Amino acid sequence: MAIEKIVLAYSGGLDTSVILTWLKETYGCPVVAFAADLGQGDEVLEVREKALKTGADQVIVEDLREEFVRDYVWAALRANAAYESNYLLGTSLARPLIAARQVEVARTVGADAVSHGATGKGNDQVRFELAYMALEPRLKIIAPWRVWNFKGREDLVAYAKDRGIPVPVTKARPYSSDRNLLHISFEGGILEDVWAEPPEDMFVLTVSPQKAPDKATYIELGFEQGNPVSIDGERMTPAVMLTRLNELGGQNGIGRVDMVENRYVGMKSRGVYETPGGTIARIAHQAMESITMDREVMHIRDSLIPRYSELVYNGYWISPERRMLQTLIDDTQKKVSGLVRLKLYKGTCTVAGRKSDFSLYHPQFATFEGEDVYNQKDAEGFIRLNGLRLKIARLLEGCSRG
Repeated sequence: MAIEKIVLAYSGGLDTSVILTWLKETYGCPVVAFAADLGQGDEVLEVREKALKTGADQVIVEDLREEFVRDYVWAALRANAAYESNYLLGTSLARPLIAARQVEVARTVGADAVSHGATGKGNDQVRFELAYMALEPRLKIIAPWRVWNFKGREDLVAYAKDRGIPVPVTKARPYSSDRNLLHISFEGGILEDVWAEPPEDMFVLTVSPQKAPDKATYIELGFEQGNPVSIDGERMTPAVMLTRLNELGGQNGIGRVDMVENRYVGMKSRGVYETPGGTIARIAHQAMESITMDREVMHIRDSLIPRYSELVYNGYWISPERRMLQTLIDDTQKKVSGLVRLKLYKGTCTVAGRKSDFSLYHPQFATFEGEDVYNQKDAEGFIRLNGLRLKIARLLEGCSRG
């Protein structure tokens, strides 16, 4: 197809480095490399120079850390989102933000096509392209992994070496990784053997729990309407706060997950994740909800967590159904405000205390001592009514046998 200008979601890794050169050779048009700083660390510093050396006609790098945490990570936290009960959606939440900004860049520079480095086997291709389609359906989408003749990353390494493109994947680092402020993920290579334990030197954000301090760290997280706003009384911006939680969690070996998950495209895949700050925030958030949220509201919201998490994981962040669920979930968070005290120790994060001006917990109602609010005799009728259907079923069963 005829293409005039392409905006590539560029990370500087093996795939997008090769794709940048390949797009130039294949379509013979200008390519704009767009990189989003979501908290990747030092690798962002090299992106601009590397993209220009690889052939980019223009490089745009944007710092989206605050927007990422405020509008995406905290939104998912308010839902207690976790795909298949374990994955806190670090990559899933990043892709729609990158895609949204990529579309805006395409409009600004007058591009008629966008491209990404996701493979034809993974979830990211869906996440990127559903966002493109929802935001600017007239843009042409180029997914090189579904077009070119390369069969795998070995072919990419050979292509890169032939054209002098630096190769970040080596024998010393035989896996791929993706990092942002919420997490770092590892997959492929040596991790494809699901019986093999991940090597300790692979981990970046966390120390081994066995090597974590022998003394527990206590912190207090402040919440306002479901969002973390302070650590030990110090208010922070969302990105600064998550960065600090990552440091605290990493020092105490918190947030490692090794799981085999079900990809949207139909296959199982092993992912190893480090999510120290997100793990702490989620545990604290659940503790805050435990004293401030009505029982039935909580149970309805909890029933929606798997659906919400699947929508985000599968790429439907920019969809009417996710927005609908977010509106409902956010309504449940109006009084989820207060303070949670946490104990961080050798890979664990446990709740040591919680308090709130909106607390629904009162000792005089829950006490085992004498009080005037609750008449224990009332429980007899409550139990009789709730057990009536069980009693009738058993009686009828006896009658049918007789």
